Amino acid sequence: MKNTLISLSISVSIAIFAAGVAISAQDKYTVQVPYGLGFSEFRGYEEWPVIAMSESGGKIAVIVGNPLMIDAYKEGVPRNGKPFPDGAKMAKIHWKPKIQETYPGQPTVPGTQLDAGFMVKDSKRFADSGGWGWAEFNYDAASDTFKPATAADNPPQENDAKCGFSCHSVVQNRDYVFTDYGKR
Repeated sequence: MKNTLISLSISVSIAIFAAGVAISAQDKYTVQVPYGLGFSEFRGYEEWPVIAMSESGGKIAVIVGNPLMIDAYKEGVPRNGKPFPDGAKMAKIHWKPKIQETYPGQPTVPGTQLDAGFMVKDSKRFADSGGWGWAEFNYDAASDTFKPATAADNPPQENDAKCGFSCHSVVQNRDYVFTDYGKR
């Protein structure tokens, strides 16, 4: 009986440990802004072509776009006055910069990831925010997880897909898009 209880106790401990490991591993594609966009709407963004890079506020970023976004840029949008097509998507990933001291020229490269922000053009779904939906997800390197940005973050993010509308309104004449497509 005692050996059975010990075996049962060990089995339960292993099951609890395994469940804990499973719970701690996050599938980023399950994270969603309350009442807003989900990471799942941008599945595959890691493989999208680069639109541009940027540096601001001590952070470096790469801005990538899905094929619709890239094609629109190649056709001259937004400089030609035309809007981006529905289905166009962008992602902007921020990192803390770090100096690669052992490489020639000591280049600045991405260090710890800070966040991932997304935009999607859907003129019906987001008719009241210029046709665009936005989402911002903060990254926690220690736990390797993402969580929706909040009103306490800088810039503040509200709980819906319109969180970027007020900031992007200054470029309404560019279909709410700040980023230029870098010449190749």
